[in-house]
Amino acid sequence: MSITSQATTQGLEVIPVAGRIGAIIQGITLSGNLEQNIVEEIRQLLFKHKVIFFRGQEHLDDAGQEELAKLLGGPVAHPTVPIKEGTNYVLELDSAHGGRANSWHTDVTFVDAYPQASILRGVTIPEAGGDTVWANTAAAYEDLSPELKELADKLWAVHSNDYDYASAYRGKSHDEYKQYKKVFTSTIYETEHPVVRIHPETGEKSLLLGHFVKRITGLSSSDSAHLFQVLQSHVTRLENTVRWRWTPGDVVIWDNRATQHYAINDYGDQHRVVRRVTVAGDVPVSVDGRQSRTLLPEALNEESA
Repeated sequence: MSITSQATTQGLEVIPVAGRIGAIIQGITLSGNLEQNIVEEIRQLLFKHKVIFFRGQEHLDDAGQEELAKLLGGPVAHPTVPIKEGTNYVLELDSAHGGRANSWHTDVTFVDAYPQASILRGVTIPEAGGDTVWANTAAAYEDLSPELKELADKLWAVHSNDYDYASAYRGKSHDEYKQYKKVFTSTIYETEHPVVRIHPETGEKSLLLGHFVKRITGLSSSDSAHLFQVLQSHVTRLENTVRWRWTPGDVVIWDNRATQHYAINDYGDQHRVVRRVTVAGDVPVSVDGRQSRTLLPEALNEESA
């Protein structure tokens, strides 16, 4: 892939940021009133580059961000964390109130039909630090040896929102840690996903892992942890990543079905606020055609029976 800028059929300028993932899109003012051909162009760029960056979108407010999400498939609220007051879907990640997800993850994989995409808007940005890194999980799969691909294709893993919060809350008080965990796990979710999912739009295979993985099905805890690290290490290889230095008014959209991301907690007491809206997703399908299944809450299984 060339690292030079290119124009799309809709006149947008596309500037790749890294060799395998990420592109800056110029020549557009984001809103909920975009023409359908522009929306489709954005979707295709998202599938190709996995994460796309838009500078200079200071005009976009919470309502506008929600309207933009509706164009891409429909916004959904977080299943446990309360939305920002005065909004319908906005999740505010405020560093002063625990919004520091400094570990590799794909958004909300503890439910079955987790979001297909996330839209993140920079509001208050530290003078230094607070970057976000994304990884291309489809490229990670392609990097695997034929033997590892064959193994990964057969594996399933249980994802849960009851994970190791202590690592994300290092340096915070015990009370803050307890309060955040109480909110995040107000309902315990567990879902069994294939380790390799098929993307419904591109047909690509990608690794479905990240910090919500509780265990790999059928393995001992020790074997599960070791195998998870082997596969996860392919996702986070630098060749598969792109790092974004935020400025206020930036908007980033990523394909949540083909990426992981990591918000770097290196800005100390500086204030950082970003606001996220997620777009409704689909239930993953494995290489052999099986769908993910909900384990907890059990009531969901009973209602769908």
